[in-house]
Amino acid sequence: MKIPVTGFVVDSGDQDAHHSHKLYITSWNGNPVHVHAFSGVTSVDDGHSHEYASWTAPAPTGVPHVHGYYTVTSLNLGHTHLIQGTTGPAIELPGGGHYHRFEGYTSINGRNPHSHAYSGRTGNEVGG
Repeated sequence: MKIPVTGFVVDSGDQDAHHSHKLYITSWNGNPVHVHAFSGVTSVDDGHSHEYASWTAPAPTGVPHVHGYYTVTSLNLGHTHLIQGTTGPAIELPGGGHYHRFEGYTSINGRNPHSHAYSGRTGNEVGG
């Protein structure tokens, strides 16, 4: 099955052989896409916590959906952790729009290898 996707690519402007491009998807199967901001503070493990903030991956607007997410925590005690996963389904807001819940565990890292729990809810949708 082929799904029509529209968007655009932005060149990073680097002149070396390892330059990069960013792909911005603007519609998926005829539906505009949107993203959500998410942020929070991890649980306290090994005597510390980490902060995180980013945007979800885009998803189609107006249909049942979830979002992927990925970010790196703040640097604390000489290390960071990866946070990645998939949100829960959309939860409608009374004034319009929606949010998603997310939760999980970070990657294992640190001088004393450990992970942190995290959970929260995204902000309202942006775009679409």
